[in-house]
Amino acid sequence: MRKVWVLVVVAVSLIVMMSAGVVLASNAHDMKIRDRIEKQQQRIDQGVISGDLTRREADMLQDNLNWIRDEEARLKADRRLTERERKRLHKVLDQNNEMIYDKKHNRIRRMH
Repeated sequence: MRKVWVLVVVAVSLIVMMSAGVVLASNAHDMKIRDRIEKQQQRIDQGVISGDLTRREADMLQDNLNWIRDEEARLKADRRLTERERKRLHKVLDQNNEMIYDKKHNRIRRMH
């Protein structure tokens, strides 16, 4: 009886530890998304301060970033992002990142 009890305790412990690992891995992925959002926010703010972005460009980029934040919150309503949802968020973050770069390095506007 004691062996069975020990096996049950070990099995339950393993399940709990594996579940915690999945949650920690999920949180690590979610932190990458949050870090990317924060980094893009800083780049937009810095672009306004330096004059590399016009107010109109910054507003457009900020609207995109706000949409991404809202989308992340909506997708996490069930407290978890699937791999497909995570990839989708990274894709729109990549697109917004490219837009920030393009707007900050707009040669035509800089010539004026």
